[in-house]
Amino acid sequence: MKVVSVVLLFVLCNENLVSGLPLAPALYVFGDSLFDNGNNNFLPTFAKANFLPYGVDFAHGVTGRFTNGRTVADFIAEFLRLPYPPPLLSIRTSPVTGLNLASGSCGILPQTGSHLGKCLSLNDQIDLFEATVESEISTHFKTKNEFSNYLSKSICIFSIGSNDYINYFDTSANFVLNKHTPQVFAQLLLDKLSHNFERLYILGVRKILMFEIGPIGCIPSISRSRHGAIRNEKCEEGANQMVSYFNDKLAAMLQNLTSTLPDSTFVYGHANWLGYDAVINPSRYGLMDTSNPCCRTWGNGTSACIPWISACSFPNKHYFFDAFHLTETVCSSIASHCINDKSVCSPTLDQLIKM
Repeated sequence: MKVVSVVLLFVLCNENLVSGLPLAPALYVFGDSLFDNGNNNFLPTFAKANFLPYGVDFAHGVTGRFTNGRTVADFIAEFLRLPYPPPLLSIRTSPVTGLNLASGSCGILPQTGSHLGKCLSLNDQIDLFEATVESEISTHFKTKNEFSNYLSKSICIFSIGSNDYINYFDTSANFVLNKHTPQVFAQLLLDKLSHNFERLYILGVRKILMFEIGPIGCIPSISRSRHGAIRNEKCEEGANQMVSYFNDKLAAMLQNLTSTLPDSTFVYGHANWLGYDAVINPSRYGLMDTSNPCCRTWGNGTSACIPWISACSFPNKHYFFDAFHLTETVCSSIASHCINDKSVCSPTLDQLIKM
């Protein structure tokens, strides 16, 4: 494990990039700021990462990615020998190799993130995908069968739900949803998520990878706000327990969809344990600090990076880049395990592309 994950993925990606054709026709990316690579740059919202120190280690510099370098979605694109899917809101003509529809601060519920401004909720993202593939992408294919084959072999990846819980925990926001019990809230999210997955299936999508929600009780915005830092505890376990109600049912929901929707494969990205293990046992992953943001943030380490102030000297020795988001090292580890490790993704991404 340790740095081996990063090195392994680097080797895999570079071999893939020079060894031939893409492993899938396209990669479509959905979710929140863990996957957003620039959509929020074009929206009236406070949730933006279009300034340094974000992107300090990324080859193309500042793009709107909420990290120092590449995201999990970027590493998966490299493995598939595909270009990074561009933010949908940044382009006029959609490429057939994929798009990124993720939007920072948004979530599964339409009201999530609205206190920060406009973002693309899960419903918005599926609506945009539907409009784009039907009006633009489909025109690149001569027959309906060719287009259908393209969609069925393309891969859609999701990382969404964290912001729904962050808003749920925020009692000052006075969300009506806070009145739901954790179990009812989890089921509400799962029902809406399942509905949108079924919408994609009707459109012709057959391969979907959904990452579960990570150990958000360990992110500085929550662990520090809930006096964990004062007690010298790395995580607020109560928050982690609440998220587990969602994660525990997510696996069964995805399995049910795979069983009931012919020729479909819904992959469960079981990354929560991996993320938690890295927080508790940093040396296994080549990390030194799993409690503090690498950049200087607003709110004494509980918010986003303060613009134009230099980040720490060795970002990839940190777990967190700001108070919410992972560094490139952690993103690389999650992606590489999903590609080859059945304990994280089953089937693995390597197996999924061969189905």
